Amino acid sequence: MEYVSTRGGTGAVDFEGALFSGYAPDGGLFMPQHIPSLDRDTLRRWSSLSYPELVKELCSLFIPAKLVPRDALNELIDRAFSRFRHKNVVHLSRLKDGLNILELWHGVTYAFKDLSLSCTGQFLQYFLEKKQKHVSILVGTSGDTGSSAIESVRGQRNMDIFVLLPKGFCTQIQELQMTTVIEDNVHVFAAHGNSDEIDEPIKELFADVDFAGKHHLMSLNSINWSRIMVQIAHYFYAYFQCAPSLGTTPLPVVEIVVPTGGGGNITAGCIAQKMGLPIRLITVVNSNDIIHRTVQHGDFSLAESVKATLASAMDIQEPYNVERILWLLSGSDSHLIKTLMEQFNISKRLRLPEDLHRKLSKTLGSCSASDQDIVGAMRRCWEENQYLLCPHSAVAAHYHYSQPHSSQLAYTICFLCLSFLSSIPRCCLAPASAAKFQDALLRAGLVPQIPPEITALTTMETRSTPLERGQDWAQVLRGRIEAVAQQW
Repeated sequence: MEYVSTRGGTGAVDFEGALFSGYAPDGGLFMPQHIPSLDRDTLRRWSSLSYPELVKELCSLFIPAKLVPRDALNELIDRAFSRFRHKNVVHLSRLKDGLNILELWHGVTYAFKDLSLSCTGQFLQYFLEKKQKHVSILVGTSGDTGSSAIESVRGQRNMDIFVLLPKGFCTQIQELQMTTVIEDNVHVFAAHGNSDEIDEPIKELFADVDFAGKHHLMSLNSINWSRIMVQIAHYFYAYFQCAPSLGTTPLPVVEIVVPTGGGGNITAGCIAQKMGLPIRLITVVNSNDIIHRTVQHGDFSLAESVKATLASAMDIQEPYNVERILWLLSGSDSHLIKTLMEQFNISKRLRLPEDLHRKLSKTLGSCSASDQDIVGAMRRCWEENQYLLCPHSAVAAHYHYSQPHSSQLAYTICFLCLSFLSSIPRCCLAPASAAKFQDALLRAGLVPQIPPEITALTTMETRSTPLERGQDWAQVLRGRIEAVAQQW
C-alpha cells in the first residue's frame, strides 16, 4: 500500500511517509493509491466485531505488516483506546422517532477526535522510538482538534506540539482543555483570528520545504491520512449496529448523517462507501455552508466571512478535505485536481465541472442548519428523550427531524413507497459531548450536566502565548520551533 498526492506532483510514499507529513510537497493531500474492496463475506464476518476490532482490521488494510506487524498494530490500538470511559469505546443510543445517535465522544476530551488521534499518537511513537527521531507537530484547531492532539502526545520525549487556537471562537471548556496542559512538550498559542486565519501561518511553514524538513514538521489536523484511516471505522460500526440484517441480497442500506467542518470525517465515509459498504451519506453543516453549496450547486466558493455559530467547531470556510473527495470521485485524476485547487487558491471561487458535480451529488446528500435549527433540535431531543445533544450533533438531528417519517407519510404516499423509505435506518454521528457546550445548552433552555473532570478545569493553572493582530504569526511560530529544537 502506497500513498500519492491528490495533485500528482510528488512520488509515492509508504504509510510512515504519509503519517509524518502534513501537506504533500506539491500542496496536495496524501491518499491511498488503491482503495481496498470488501466482499459480502468479509462484511458479514466483520458485522460481529467490536469497534476496536474493526479499527484493527481496517488499519491492517492500509498499514502493511512489514511496516507494523499485526501483533504490534493490535497492541498500539488497544493502548490508544485504554483511556476511553465507555467499555465499548463508542456507543449507539437508540432514541424515539428512529433517531440513532452514535456517540463518538467517550475519550479524554469528550470529542470524536480522541478516537483517531489516540491511535495516530501511538503510531507516531512506534516509529519515533524505532528511529530515535524528534518531530515538531503543528496544529490549527477550531475547537476539539487541539485538545485531542495534545492528549495524544503530551509528555512524550520525542514530540513537541504547537497548537494555534482562535481566541474567542472556542468555548471556554475547549480552550481550557488546551491551556491547562502544562507539559514541556506542549506549546499553545491563542491567536486573535478565526479558524481559517490561523491556517495561513501553518500553510506558510509547511510550504517552506527547508524549514519543514529541518525540524521534521508534521500535522495532526485531518490533513494527516492516519486520522482519516481510523475514522473509516465509524461507518462500519454504525452500519453493523443499524442494518436490520445482512442476510438479504442486496445488502440493506443505512443512511449516515455526518456533522461536517474540515471534511475529514465525511471523507472517511466516502472511502468506506468506495470499499463497498452500502451506506448513503448526508453531510450536514451550520451557516458556514460551503460544502452544502458545493453538493447542491457545484459552487465551491468562499462566503464573505466566517459566521460565528453555536456549532463552533464547524465554523470553517475552507474544508480542505473536499480535495480528497473530489480526487476520489474523479477517478484519481490528479491533473484535474491540481488545476481546480490552484484556481481555487487564487480566486477562492470554483465552479465544479459538470461531470464531477454530478458524481459528488450522487455520492452525498447535504443539509445546512441555522442556530435556530440547532436550538430546536436540542430542545426536541431533550423533550422526547431526556437526552442532551451538543450543537454539532444537533445539526445532524435537525436533518433527521426535517425528514418525513412514517406517521407523516401514511396519508400522502403509497404503501410500497412507505415501506421502502421506512426500511432505511438512519444513524447520526455525534462528535462531541453536550457537556462541552454549556452556553448552547443554556440558550436552548436546557440544564447542562457537567462531569467533574470538566468542572475541575476552571481551577487549574493555564499557559498560552498570545498572537495579536498585526504580528507575523508565522515568524513567531518559527522562532518558538527553532528555540525548542535547540533544547532537544
